[in-house]
Amino acid sequence: MAHSLSARKRVRQNVELRARNRWRLRSLRTAMKEFLDKIVHGSVEEAKASFLKAAAIVDRTAQKGIIHKKQASRRKSRMNARLKAKALGSKH
Repeated sequence: MAHSLSARKRVRQNVELRARNRWRLRSLRTAMKEFLDKIVHGSVEEAKASFLKAAAIVDRTAQKGIIHKKQASRRKSRMNARLKAKALGSKH
């Protein structure tokens, strides 16, 4: 248990920051799942719109330091590869 006033304040701040970080990570995972659902069940246009939304959330999450910038780059690269595969698959 924290005894000094500053330590108690840090505990309060850490609780709020952890909640905010968990919310950001949860929204990132939700956006990724929505994108994957559009890849499987949606059209190419829906998937592209979902990709743009998810990529923005991935970038924002990396900017806030929730995930590493290289992890964000890797996630976007893999999403883009799936989007291209779907676009090529729908043309044939």
